[in-house]
Formats: sequence, structure tokens, C-alpha cells
Amino acid sequence: MNIRYVVLTRKKFHFIIPFLFWMVFLFNPFSHAWGEGGAPVILAFGDSLTAGFGVSDAQSYPSKLQDIVRKNGYPHEVINGGMSGDTTAGGVRRINWLMKHNPKIVVLELGANDGLRGLSLEEMESNLGRIINVCAKGGAKVLLTGMKIPPNYGEEYTVGFEKIYSRLAEKHQLPLLPFFLEGVAGQKEYTQPDGLHPIGPGYSIVAQTVWKHLKPLMEVDTHEKP
Repeated sequence: MNIRYVVLTRKKFHFIIPFLFWMVFLFNPFSHAWGEGGAPVILAFGDSLTAGFGVSDAQSYPSKLQDIVRKNGYPHEVINGGMSGDTTAGGVRRINWLMKHNPKIVVLELGANDGLRGLSLEEMESNLGRIINVCAKGGAKVLLTGMKIPPNYGEEYTVGFEKIYSRLAEKHQLPLLPFFLEGVAGQKEYTQPDGLHPIGPGYSIVAQTVWKHLKPLMEVDTHEKP
């Protein structure tokens, strides 16, 4: 993984991305239709890995997940709530607004940028916990997805980072996808030159991996399936 690339990207978009995000959703006539028409919503909430950095919207994992959901006979709308460069702290600031769309399920993918920047693990865990609590209070089930980072900040930090996800899953009794980029990270045929962000075929693998863990959550409420 290219840490310098991710950090520089974060600095470059630190101010412009939040502004553009709010402009798009304030003035995009389609944004206010999320969840309307009776279709239950699945919110894909995360950073650039969810937003689909470097690929078209159709190649992002939420779009590919939408295709899988429909092919399996579910009416759910998958909403892409990803923001490039976002950290768990940024997620805390955004989640309440996105929960106004009443998602039934939230696929939570955050933490990579915290880890790549060496941010406080205690704050990261606290932020993820706050996001999970907001989702729960809004009536949404959460699929927590884990991440792995290179050992640039030492073994203690790296191990501590990975343990956060399993600890939160146990505490909040959530299903856990241990590694969001399983089978994709570091594979040249599936990633962009940075070795981290997937290309289209890589996102297809991500979508299938997410689906394997998402389907049991959807089957709990069988009345939602036509």
C-alpha cells in the first residue's frame, strides 16, 4: 500500500471534498428521493473504498452490490455514502445526516485513513462506536467491515488497529466482515497503481464478499423480500 499516496490525497481534498459533498446533496434533485417509493435502503457508508475512487460510479462496489441484491430478488436500494479521504471522525460528522434516509442496513467501512495516518486508535474506536450507536438508534442493522494496514507504525499499532473491529463487533453484537479488501489488496490485477484502491474487477470481488456477509442480515426480515 502506498501510504504517501493516501495521505497526499487526504491533504489535497481535505477542504474541497466536504464542500462538494454538501453541494451535491443539497442541489441534486435525486438525492432527496433516497428511500422513497417504499424500497428499503442499504447505506454503504465509508471512505474512498466505498465512494469508488478512481473508477466510474457503475464500477464502484455499491453499484455492483445493487446488481447482486436485485438478482437475488430483493427490492432494496443501495445508497453510496462514501467520501474519499474520510476518517472515522468525519464519519461521525456525516452519519446523522445520512440516517435521515432511514436505512434498514448500514455497511460500515471506515478506519483505513485513520490507520494510514497513524491517528489515535482510542479515538478511532470511540468514533466507530458512536457511528454504530447512531445507526442502532435509527433502527438500522450494521454490518461492520474490518481493515488491515501495513506495519509502518510498528507492530503494536498494527495489531491494535485490527483488533478494534473484532472488539466492536463483540461489544455491539454485530456481524463482522474481517477484511473488506480480502482477495483484492496488493493484487496488481485488481488494484490501481497505489496497490490499495480497487479497479472494476476488484470491486466485483469486494461486492461479492460484502454480499456473503450481508445476505444473512437481509434474511432476518423475510417480509422485506418480495
